[in-house]
Amino acid sequence: MRFVKVALAVPAATLLVAGCASGGGLSGRNTPDEFAVARNAPLVVPPDFALTPPRAGEATPATDVRTQAIQALFGGPAPRSVAEQQVLREAEAGNAAPGARSVVGDPNTNVVDKGATTATILAVPEGDGREARTSTPQ
Repeated sequence: MRFVKVALAVPAATLLVAGCASGGGLSGRNTPDEFAVARNAPLVVPPDFALTPPRAGEATPATDVRTQAIQALFGGPAPRSVAEQQVLREAEAGNAAPGARSVVGDPNTNVVDKGATTATILAVPEGDGREARTSTPQ
């Protein structure tokens, strides 16, 4: 039995070594030359963009930096489409309270109809006491 394993292993190893030694492998295709190096393009100085340095003692412009960044990135406010205007009218977007984001987490604020189960879950006191205990099924 041992002789059979050796008799099968020797030709297999010989075939693998012969495949590696042929240069192109068994397929015979050309491989890339790792020593061929291309030169990089020369560095180019960017255009001036007509920027002027600030003058000593001169006041800075009164424009908001955030507004300038938004203007540079997005080009200012885009006109709304007819469909977007209709959705905003139906949602009564003009009637939203100015401080809506600060009161949305308040438990007394009804944002959506939460239902009885969600209201019960939200009314459970915090902590892991006798009144508030949870368990997960295993």
